[in-house]
Amino acid sequence: MPVKTFNWNFVTDQRIQQLKGQVRAKEERIVQLETENAVLHLKLAEYYEIIGRSNSKAVQLCSLYNEQQDLRRNTYLNLIQICQEVQKLKQELKDFQSFSRLLVSNFHHQYQECLSQIVDAVQGTQIENENLQSFQARTVDLEQSLQEINELYQVEKRKRKELHNNLVELRGNIRVHCRIRPLLPFDTESVEPAFQNRSISLSEKVIHAMDDETVLVRCNRPGHPLFNKTFQFERVYSPLESQTIVFGDVRPLITSLLDGYNVCIMTYGQTGSGKSYTMLGPHSESDAISPSEADHEMGIIPRAAGELFRLLSKNPTVNPRVEVSIVEVYNNELFDLLAKDSSGTIVGVKRDVITTKEGKSNVPLLTYELVESPAEFMKLINKSLQLRVRHPTLVHADSSRSHLVVTITLTMSVPFDSYVDQQSSQKLCKEILCTTPQKVMKGEKPSFPPRGSSPASAPLDLTEQQKQVQTKLQLVDLAGSECIGMSGVTGTVLRETSFINRSLAALADVLGALSEHRGHIPYRNSKLTHLLQDSIGGDAKLLVLLCVSPCQKYLAETLQSLGFGSRARQVQRVQAKRRNLLVSGKSK
Repeated sequence: MPVKTFNWNFVTDQRIQQLKGQVRAKEERIVQLETENAVLHLKLAEYYEIIGRSNSKAVQLCSLYNEQQDLRRNTYLNLIQICQEVQKLKQELKDFQSFSRLLVSNFHHQYQECLSQIVDAVQGTQIENENLQSFQARTVDLEQSLQEINELYQVEKRKRKELHNNLVELRGNIRVHCRIRPLLPFDTESVEPAFQNRSISLSEKVIHAMDDETVLVRCNRPGHPLFNKTFQFERVYSPLESQTIVFGDVRPLITSLLDGYNVCIMTYGQTGSGKSYTMLGPHSESDAISPSEADHEMGIIPRAAGELFRLLSKNPTVNPRVEVSIVEVYNNELFDLLAKDSSGTIVGVKRDVITTKEGKSNVPLLTYELVESPAEFMKLINKSLQLRVRHPTLVHADSSRSHLVVTITLTMSVPFDSYVDQQSSQKLCKEILCTTPQKVMKGEKPSFPPRGSSPASAPLDLTEQQKQVQTKLQLVDLAGSECIGMSGVTGTVLRETSFINRSLAALADVLGALSEHRGHIPYRNSKLTHLLQDSIGGDAKLLVLLCVSPCQKYLAETLQSLGFGSRARQVQRVQAKRRNLLVSGKSK
């Protein structure tokens, strides 16, 4: 470590400036005195002139002689005083010259010392510069090595992620992503007066995205020791990452839908954590959700609709048929948000969910609407959102009090041989021939399910050589879990909170039973789990998007959500399979 040298240049310059100031002051004094001496000499000359004139006029001015004599005496006295002053100034000047010589001598000695120190400092600086150049060269080499290592790491990371995703798909695991929302103004508002006496700031940020797969939680609760806890997920979004980035990881699932896979995407988290914003984007009862691509805050649902129709427009030969159903689970009851009354007005109609003979969940009489564009789809979404139950709480001013499930049913016609291999097609044909021999004998033509009825009820026919593949995309905006003491709800809203928490607990019980491979899975403990039975425990590609708050205020609820996500990752289901439900085509 280099020795810090004293800045003698600065001290020397300061001292020189002081001495120059003193010299200037003395010189000004000398000039002043010389000026006064010159004035006196001028006066003296004047007096001599007066004396000369007086002598020449002595005869004429005898009467004035005595006065002139007095004047001369006075002048002489003044001259004596002036001479004394001059002698005194000369002595002071002599003393000043001696002091100046001594000062110059001291300055020269100090200058030599400072010059020697400057030379030493310059030599030390040169040595340090050489060391710095060596360190800089080494730093450049290390940066290049670090860049190469980072590039290799990114390549290996992408490979590892691809392998991990393949492993997740092969094992049938649930994909879990986590999104940390930014701090919002209401995070700084205390719900209970007792919170104001705490030493811990409730708005302190304790949830952090360490990287794109790790969440760090700084657990700092009153009465508990401080510790850090980490959670691993397939993807972690920081508060700075936009809706576009989030949907970028969801987009491949929309492609999987067209590849013949069932897909389910659901958001989970406490109330006010950004679930509805993630799924729908910013919306209110007065402002409808726009499907415009220019809106960067669009949620997953409008973006998924746009992506679906974009992909379908690239391959119109598949003759796609897109049908939509929208239901909400409110107080453990199922409501059809697209059902219409006799006047054609959409009203929420209560429905029931049943289990078919094949073990699949089904909602009889559920309304399905045919849509042909993202605009038509979002029009239905906006109408259904107006029927969705909402109530304000202390935690969220526009809290959703129900689970929203949007189901998109896609039916496509694809060439039989291009979808399955010969062995699979023969097996499928054999199964359908065994189940529908009468329709084949009669040569009946295929028919789509009527508008407003379940797509699963479409008849099958083998008289054509086109395969009709039917897949489903379920987009689920779960209601948020709530701490009753913090939300401050009472009466009807308290009852809603109870049903919400019980349905989410039932969902956690189902995931727990699946992860432990129990013989009985309690799907029917809640209408929510019964409705989502095929997606949770079936062969659909399931993505759970956790939404969490970053502040200390909601730490307990955040830990519960992260724990739910960790348990969901442990669930091993059957591998996702392509759909091969319907076979039809025109015979030659």
